[in-house]
Amino acid sequence: MSETQRQMILATFIHNSGAHPGGWRWPGAPAVDQHDFAHYAHLAQTAERGKMHCYFSGDSVGFPSISGKDAFAATDYAGKLEPTTLLGALAVVTQNIGLIATASTTYNEPYNIARRYASLDHLSKGRAGWNVVTSASDGEARNFGRDANMDHAGRYARAEEFVDVVKTLWDSWEDGALLRDRENARYFDPDKVHELAHEGEFFKVAGPLNVARPPQGHPIIVQAGGSEAGRALAARTADLIFTAARSLEVAREFYTDMKRRAALFGRNPDHMKVIPSVQFLVRSTEEEARRAEAELLDLVPEALALRTLSLQLGVDLSHLSPDDRLPEIPETNGGKWVQESIVRMAREEDLPIGVLARRVVVSRASFSFAGTPEQVADLCEDWFSKGGADGFSLSPNYLPGGLEDFVDEVIPILQRRGLFRTEYEGATLRENLGLPVPDNAFVVDPTLGREPRMWA
Repeated sequence: MSETQRQMILATFIHNSGAHPGGWRWPGAPAVDQHDFAHYAHLAQTAERGKMHCYFSGDSVGFPSISGKDAFAATDYAGKLEPTTLLGALAVVTQNIGLIATASTTYNEPYNIARRYASLDHLSKGRAGWNVVTSASDGEARNFGRDANMDHAGRYARAEEFVDVVKTLWDSWEDGALLRDRENARYFDPDKVHELAHEGEFFKVAGPLNVARPPQGHPIIVQAGGSEAGRALAARTADLIFTAARSLEVAREFYTDMKRRAALFGRNPDHMKVIPSVQFLVRSTEEEARRAEAELLDLVPEALALRTLSLQLGVDLSHLSPDDRLPEIPETNGGKWVQESIVRMAREEDLPIGVLARRVVVSRASFSFAGTPEQVADLCEDWFSKGGADGFSLSPNYLPGGLEDFVDEVIPILQRRGLFRTEYEGATLRENLGLPVPDNAFVVDPTLGREPRMWA
């Protein structure tokens, strides 16, 4: 293999009960207690054994309605441990794999998030990542004193300022600020600690952070928005982009667009990695894979499929027949990218609602495939080599077997082809992604903020 050969990024996105809504019922998998740390430790160690780049824990701060048919859609929300707490524990039982957690800019404050992820980065010795989301559901809003969520434009305007404040807080301590000079009683150098004195549209933050600059400079910023506002935020701020693409054509369009947008912001497009979400079901023969795919789908109640479709579209479809076609869907205040992708899929393929619901309940708008290890590896290589991806985010259908199959059967093929590494390249997630350490904003611009330095 050439030293300069481009290689894939591989992550695993862990849904607590499996990405497939029938996965928790899969008879070949052990019953999983979603509150048991040993379950997550095994998954993280399995991914690390496969030399995967990161373990990703998604999150939301709400619960769907538990009345009537809505209760079917709540499986993955039952036992959803707070992710940075979980990843802090996983940092102790892993050594190399990156640890990424979701936190909302809508229902948090910048100081708390900056401190939380700086702490995780220190505890993991430079392996932390923050998945930036804006929260799309009214169920989350009702837990934070609101009857409904903020409008889409307002959420993203808040997110833009939020991310900027967090990054500046991470910079508030320069490298080398901590002296620990016992002889001269100087624990830190006040000239290398900076206040923000930030006053913006949404936030007023004095700073500095009470945690030193993280080992990576900034923990990895991850973003998954596909709307116009989401793409703009990601192109300007993200190191890693999770996306959903149901075909190579869609993946290439998104990939090309995001690289173009990054360049327009003056960024090196190679410093922003794009990894589509995939669900792979791996079996030794194609026949076995197709049979397992059908058996998994049979474990999904029809009510769950139809209710999930309604939730993803933000429109109640319960009055329609499974044989009906999708009616006109009004724009909602939820996740625009997923809604648009599902509607496009329904129109282009002329899918009845029942068929569309069963497809959406498995993968939403992302790519799902069942096949042999060689077929899965071929598909990954095809997307990777044809400009559709810098790598992939695997969402295992059921746990732990779906992840184990990929690590044991598919990754060795990719390694033999020179498409994936055999060892970790560096000590931090940023190094393993091939990304530079960001400059400290206060060093680049010494006039940033106001500095009374009451501690000096």
